[in-house]
Amino acid sequence: MTQHESSGHPAPTGRVAAVVPAAGSGVRLGAGVPKAFVEVSGRTMLERAVAGLLASGAVDDVVAVVPGDRVAEAEELLAPLRSGDHLVVVTTGGAQRTDSVRNGLAVLTASLARSGTSVHDVVLVHDAARCLTPAAPILRVVEAVRSGEGAVVPVLPVIDTVKQVDAGGYVVGTPDRAALRAVQTPQGFAPDVLLAAYDAAGDVATDDAGLVERLGRRVATVAGDVLSFKITTASDHARALEEVRALEEPVNRKNSKEDP
Repeated sequence: MTQHESSGHPAPTGRVAAVVPAAGSGVRLGAGVPKAFVEVSGRTMLERAVAGLLASGAVDDVVAVVPGDRVAEAEELLAPLRSGDHLVVVTTGGAQRTDSVRNGLAVLTASLARSGTSVHDVVLVHDAARCLTPAAPILRVVEAVRSGEGAVVPVLPVIDTVKQVDAGGYVVGTPDRAALRAVQTPQGFAPDVLLAAYDAAGDVATDDAGLVERLGRRVATVAGDVLSFKITTASDHARALEEVRALEEPVNRKNSKEDP
């Protein structure tokens, strides 16, 4: 049974689960298939995102939320990742991202109940399109939630100057970028906080932590990673290919030296 600290958040005695929304159409990418099923150097974004979560050593269970006509394909792609006591479940998405995450949370709860495994004490929500996310930011998010934070997001400093404009496109202000951060995923939550945020959500949201903010709850930040960028356009996809090539080159070189 999951114990609770004095803050009301679960102590680190349960499992870590991740919901991976992957039902987006990917219109801006222009690949002709849902974005999560576009390959990056031989593996789909969905495969890479789920594999990265499990390989981090911090995540026990994953629910992938995909388009209804892609469930069988997702099941086949993710089957090799079902090992040990990991739960890797596929379900269908909704009309909006908020609906998809809500579906994923419901399926996660049902799957854990059927399996008889211990309840999770951390829930992550991770974009499939951030499929190159390394282990370090995942671990930082999980550790922060387990230290007592109800909601945690990985962030990077904003480098460019940002302008606020009105409806006519005229500049009305220049926010101090020192106080601005670009938000990434996985975003992490104490389960009761995330469920309360979704219970109260009455409209569409592209950011899960934003729903928590609406409850008046604090959202903590941890350092993100440059590899956690979101693949949205063709240029992002080209960058991902280059990043994978750079990551794999030392391994390939080592293997070639070891070959007789």
